[in-house]
Amino acid sequence: MSARPAKRSLTLKGHRTSVSLEDPFWLAFRQIAKEKNINIDELYKQAWVLREKGSGTRETFDRVFGKNQKNMTIRLELEHT
Repeated sequence: MSARPAKRSLTLKGHRTSVSLEDPFWLAFRQIAKEKNINIDELYKQAWVLREKGSGTRETFDRVFGKNQKNMTIRLELEHT
């Protein structure tokens, strides 16, 4: 496994795009898709719940999905308490 991000290709809204993911993230992404019995491209179309801005989890999400977030359905964004 590589610790460096690798470019992965996806189809979003009929257009090919790429995301940079480290192997552990890509493997987790694939596992979630497998458990939901959908392909990787369909996983992007699922409703997402995000941590608050500034959290380590959110920073990782923003770094990994970056500009592709505009193609995702963000259903809820948590706020810092």
